Amino acid sequence: MKDLANNIDSNESVNNTYKSGSTKLTLKEKISYGFGDFGNGFMFDLGQAYLTKFFIDACGIGAGAVAGIFSLTKIFDAFMDPIAGSAVDGRKNIGKSGKFRPIMMISSIILGILTVVTFTMPNVSMPIKIAYAYATYMIWGLVYSFTNVPYGSLASVMTRDVEDRSQLATYRQGGSLGAQLITGVAFVPILMYFKNPKVGYPIAALIMAVIGVGSFYICFRNTKEHVKVNRTGNSEKASAKDYAKVVFTNRPLLCLILMTVFTISAMNTNNQMMIFFCQYNLGSVGFQPIINFIMIGCSVVGISLIPKLVKRFGKKKTAMGGFIVGAIANGLNFIIPTNFYSFVVLVTIGYVALAIPNGVTWAFVSDAIDYGEWHTGIRKEGITYAAFNFSRKIAQSVAALISAGVLGLTGYVANAQQSATTLLGIKGAMTIYPAFALAVAAIVVGLLYNLPDDKYIKIAKDLEEGKWEKGIIE
Repeated sequence: MKDLANNIDSNESVNNTYKSGSTKLTLKEKISYGFGDFGNGFMFDLGQAYLTKFFIDACGIGAGAVAGIFSLTKIFDAFMDPIAGSAVDGRKNIGKSGKFRPIMMISSIILGILTVVTFTMPNVSMPIKIAYAYATYMIWGLVYSFTNVPYGSLASVMTRDVEDRSQLATYRQGGSLGAQLITGVAFVPILMYFKNPKVGYPIAALIMAVIGVGSFYICFRNTKEHVKVNRTGNSEKASAKDYAKVVFTNRPLLCLILMTVFTISAMNTNNQMMIFFCQYNLGSVGFQPIINFIMIGCSVVGISLIPKLVKRFGKKKTAMGGFIVGAIANGLNFIIPTNFYSFVVLVTIGYVALAIPNGVTWAFVSDAIDYGEWHTGIRKEGITYAAFNFSRKIAQSVAALISAGVLGLTGYVANAQQSATTLLGIKGAMTIYPAFALAVAAIVVGLLYNLPDDKYIKIAKDLEEGKWEKGIIE
């Protein structure tokens, strides 16, 4: 993979030179960066929203076994992120296209192929089906790490400008929600076009994967690594001691890790259970594209407020406000008797309220990377982002346990009338768990996050001048 990356580096235009970290980004670069998460969503979101149903309903794998597949593979993936981060940080012979973009682009192509593979299942015995599901999803997760870690790290070397970073976060979240919107609306109709779901699932996945890879190319082609950073001591392969120093002395990062376990598990539980809630609690799987269009469409509009909210209240208060509103909306949705209209209104409010702080989080991560360099004198974007991504994988594992676990514990039967206990379990996973998780996230950010924007501006200035907390970076 490194050789391929270096080949891309050597072919890049000589005009793509590094600029000062204070350089303002163009609108084209900001939008193109957002296309990265747009492409990411076309492959990642399919697994989070539809793979559970594919395994249970189309492949006949039991809900308990599916819970194990998702939870264990996500834990495996979480430990792959530090490996990916170390490999990215250890890249040598960096060419004109920079440190992160080539690895991101090559890995995204492989990820697209594997996305289709995960939605296929050979006609074999059940133990082999389960083993196949484990193997394909684990390999998918490994390649996802080599796609997402460099993509996430890229933002930290595009700019140190606070306003530009909040806008990058907005465009990234916009790309993510745009992918959720399209996949959430289009996937089920494509699937239903085919009588055999074992044909419909891989074809739908193929269409989404092609769009995803194309979007990553837009990001690769139109973004640049402008920020000049000191990489003295970064060329060696990171050791466990380096990892510990970079991660465990970075309080803002540790706060984000803890917060993300709750926020991403809330979002993924919502996404995974939506198709089940629509089919059984609301009475028609056809409601799923409609609700997703309303819920995610409103979120796309809502995140446009991120730059203004951050400018007025700062990132920390903006995130806390979103978490509190989301917790209240989801809690009410559990208490109020199931009704299509009230459910749509409250689930939309809850999702918009979560989308805003999730967008702000990307700016938090870039700030944490710079804080780590300023605090330790060592810059390790890949390891830092991998540590953050570790928490996302753990959150995905938690969501899988809750989603498939609730189905298994409440007696879910595929493609049948569900019991009152199962319906309550589906509703609880959709609403009461996100309410609890977002309330905890608000407390975590309020009590632990210690990198307000004014402090970050001072840190960014020090880094521009080659300084760190204890002296001069040599």
